[in-house]
Amino acid sequence: MIVSINQPAYLPWLGYFERIARSDLHIVLDHVQFEKNSFTNRNRIRSTNGEIWLTIPLSTKGQFGNLEINGLAFAPNNPWQKKQWDTLCMNYRKAPYFAQYAQAYESLYKTGWTSFMPMIRSFLDRHLKDLGIHTRLVYSSEMKVSGTKSELLLNLCRDMGATCYLSGAMGRDYLDEGIFSRAEISVAYQNYKHPEYRQHHGAFKPYMGILDLIFNEGPHSLSILLNNKNLNQ
Repeated sequence: MIVSINQPAYLPWLGYFERIARSDLHIVLDHVQFEKNSFTNRNRIRSTNGEIWLTIPLSTKGQFGNLEINGLAFAPNNPWQKKQWDTLCMNYRKAPYFAQYAQAYESLYKTGWTSFMPMIRSFLDRHLKDLGIHTRLVYSSEMKVSGTKSELLLNLCRDMGATCYLSGAMGRDYLDEGIFSRAEISVAYQNYKHPEYRQHHGAFKPYMGILDLIFNEGPHSLSILLNNKNLNQ
């Protein structure tokens, strides 16, 4: 069984979903420490003037070092949901498939979320549904697994009965393959070649959040996303 693991992210890039699609089970690593300026709470979209960041404001002051992702709260008195939905409407209303998906995403942005992870879970479920990806999801905060770094990843894989761990490309720099080998779990690394697709704001720019693909390519999104088929063992 192929297992992949990744921290939760807001409007993740295409490669995030490619790894999920090529897994039998995906673990959302939501019980680890939140990293400032990561993609956990922000990502990019296209605009008429290039790319812009959408960032979810969080309440983090004085809490770094003791702030697990599954405990994140929104910054108070900040109507970010309406602002970001308005921004998406302004920049994608003329995209070919925006109208097809707008009602579902407008409903998500208008939900009265009180904390971060319930919102992220709902967004992730929506993205996977729209892409047609049916990989089973498990959240690490609901598992009784300990450890740090490679040991934690190994223990998560073991707990789920993995025979192969599908790592992101960056895993080559830190993953202790030896402990996986001793546990008889093989390791593969994602080698994602970002595909091009039509964007309605001029020349193509890669590494946008997933809504850029969905609003522009709609039901063709998954076949475009899976354009790369390389897994380096």
